[in-house]
Amino acid sequence: MNEPTGVESDGTPGLGEGRQRESGLATGAEPEPPPEVGSGILRVFGRQLKRFRMRAGLERPEFASMVGYSVSTIAAYEQGRRIPPPRLIDQADEVLDAGGVLLEMKEEVARAQYPPFFRDAAKLEAEAVELHVYDTHLVNGLLQTEEYARAVFRMWRPLLDEGLIEQRITARLARQAIFARRPPSNFSFVIEEAVLHRRIGAEHVWRGQLEQLILVGQARNVEIQVMPMRRGEHAGLAGPFTLMETQDGRRIAYTEVQSDSRLHTERARVRELEATYGTLRAQALTPQESLALVERLLREE
Repeated sequence: MNEPTGVESDGTPGLGEGRQRESGLATGAEPEPPPEVGSGILRVFGRQLKRFRMRAGLERPEFASMVGYSVSTIAAYEQGRRIPPPRLIDQADEVLDAGGVLLEMKEEVARAQYPPFFRDAAKLEAEAVELHVYDTHLVNGLLQTEEYARAVFRMWRPLLDEGLIEQRITARLARQAIFARRPPSNFSFVIEEAVLHRRIGAEHVWRGQLEQLILVGQARNVEIQVMPMRRGEHAGLAGPFTLMETQDGRRIAYTEVQSDSRLHTERARVRELEATYGTLRAQALTPQESLALVERLLREE
């Protein structure tokens, strides 16, 4: 969890510093390998899990049977080679009488399912009271269906391991829980029209994704706008980005291009991107016009 995250910091604590490779915060696949054996929070959790199991006088096969997992899977968790799901953490804390010690690591363990470069951004995203996104190549990860996300990850080169693909899909879908949070946060998305025509996956995958946009776009706290291809004026030619505002009033921007991603907290830079986003929204179709365009594509294709 201590890997750099590509942050340009103005002194705001808790964001980390440095540069880190990336491959698409919200829209693309993350070609990072699974966490290394014995690394970070997974290693810490694994050691604690094994310690509590041994304290309880349970052999690994016996404990595995009690929580409903295979012996090899429990071994992988204890060795920090796999990310334990929340259900396993809940069961283990109760069965091993860990007194909440394992539960306290639950959030950090969950963050380990993201590639290193995105972990700080994922935490900020989950806490954001406002989130505004401009996308140019793919439907944003927060709006993706499971089938669309799977198609994205399967197309990535170099090829991703099947286990990593499933891990990334689970992580991506889990992020979408922010739409159901109460009180609700405010979300807006500006999507290039070309994205709507790009058929990622099979025909039914593409259609299902367009239907998902219509469904999410009808929520009162979500506005989806399409930047039409025939628009002569365009403020977003420098590429995609994400704007976030946290509960304590911090305004943060996330930018990405090819193999470089960054979190920006320096106010002047964030203000520039906020101004760009405001212009983009003015140039794009209105939310109503945008949903009408998506519906028209579904009828015509």
